[in-house]
Amino acid sequence: MAHPPPRAGIALAFVCLVILGVMPIVANSRPAAFDALSFAFFLSIWQLLASLPLLVWELRSANTGLFQAHLTPALRRRTLAIILLTGAIFGLSTYVYVLAVEKAGAVSAAIAIQAYPLFAILWETLFLKRRKTTLELLFTVMMVAALYALATEGTGRIAGFSPWFAVALGVPFLWSVAHVIIKEVLDRTPITPAQVTFLRVLVSVAILGVLLTAILGPARILADLRTIEFQVFALVMGVVYYLELIVWFYAVRSIDVSVASSVTVPWPALTMVLAVPLLGETVEGYQVVTLCVIAASLYGLLFAGTRKRRAAVPDR
Repeated sequence: MAHPPPRAGIALAFVCLVILGVMPIVANSRPAAFDALSFAFFLSIWQLLASLPLLVWELRSANTGLFQAHLTPALRRRTLAIILLTGAIFGLSTYVYVLAVEKAGAVSAAIAIQAYPLFAILWETLFLKRRKTTLELLFTVMMVAALYALATEGTGRIAGFSPWFAVALGVPFLWSVAHVIIKEVLDRTPITPAQVTFLRVLVSVAILGVLLTAILGPARILADLRTIEFQVFALVMGVVYYLELIVWFYAVRSIDVSVASSVTVPWPALTMVLAVPLLGETVEGYQVVTLCVIAASLYGLLFAGTRKRRAAVPDR
């Protein structure tokens, strides 16, 4: 199958930027009385339903992705097991995302989620034994310092540390773990983005449903199901979240992940701009400075990584 031209991938990455910037606003726009766990469960249901049309369109061919005839039963079972594991992780991360945006605020949570590269670097160092250059370490230290300033609300004092900021950091932590695992599936099997998305959301719904039933009970689930306003917010968030996932998958089919990542780096700035008029949040000076430092660090890491890869390629 021919891949779309690079300009299409860049355009899709810009679409991801907008969606990522809007998602915290949508999550935090729901009325305060709506429980975060219930919201995560129902948005996942709507996300699952939103994923069905593309999946059904793909399945018109009986020899697509996991259904290809040459796949061995062992490989198919192994792939499904990995999807089950990552689906559970993503289900938990969806709840943590909604809770973090609610408690830490849309702006602080959006900036905290930019810590994703730090966890990716950690896993690469620990498990893949990839050594980092001095320049990469310098930009990493810059990012850690900026996140520390954000966590202490610009004071630099441990006494001012926000525990909800730590919760927000759980989102990129969980994402990085799941992405490291799922990358093997995408690299080694013919499973399609539509199938990955559908299966991982299906598992998320199951996991969140069990948690919601155990914690809040069936009566609360039915009450939220019958609340039209609640379901409207869950529907919008679920569709937006699904679009971000599928657009990202198709963006990186025609451009490098590093290029797509560089395009989406400024998305917390969009959240910051929208949070003031739509959510009534106040943007503090330390948040603006932190965002600028983190964005500069991310671009620096992308630059350092590109230079290291070029240096590793021998001259011909």
